[in-house]
Amino acid sequence: MSQEEESTLSEKDAAGERFVAPAPDPSVPAPRRGGLAYRAVKRAFDVVFSGAVCLVGLVPAAVLCAVIRLDSPGPAIFRQERVGMGGQPIRIYKFRSMFADAHEHPERYLDEAQMAQWGREQKVDGDPRVTRVGRVLRRTSLDELPQLLNVLRGDLSVIGPRPVTEAETREFGDARGEFLSCRPGITGWWQVTERNDATWANGQRQLLELFYVRHASLALDARIFVRTFRAMGRGR
Repeated sequence: MSQEEESTLSEKDAAGERFVAPAPDPSVPAPRRGGLAYRAVKRAFDVVFSGAVCLVGLVPAAVLCAVIRLDSPGPAIFRQERVGMGGQPIRIYKFRSMFADAHEHPERYLDEAQMAQWGREQKVDGDPRVTRVGRVLRRTSLDELPQLLNVLRGDLSVIGPRPVTEAETREFGDARGEFLSCRPGITGWWQVTERNDATWANGQRQLLELFYVRHASLALDARIFVRTFRAMGRGR
């Protein structure tokens, strides 16, 4: 990422907090965005990889569902409304890592400062809504595994920008359409780089996601794939 991109990541217009994306910089030392052949290879990989993991993980997933329900009442699978490629609404699946009413009634678990952080970033440091089993699931990223079903359906790719809510798409400001031109993924550039420090508020989150959209390619995907397993092994 160039210094020019870094310096413009938090530009604001006269209206207030609206993110203004920097123009694409061809001098950035990154792969060129792939074309039709890349997309065909990527889709083939998505189907083969997600199908294989689903078959191998069928029994362990059933056991994990039982453990989740024993740890706290409620369904083992949690569904979330998100926005897919082209702005199409999708529902993604996760192993439930929070108490069953955590999303509907966050005020039961969060103080005022935590509610403010949740409202902007959709995450909370030391989130008290996370269950005992949920902490393990999140640390190992196993809570994301059911999203492989979304990959098989074509809602997601294995690698791509993080699927976000309708409200979060507005955080991209004038680059909203550009962001939505790419199929979201289970893991991506934001997750394997500055995930904890890159937020909507400081503009880093938007830039990292747009970096992937502008340079999506086999070379970048391979780098993200390797970094993902490295992060999982370190519990990050």
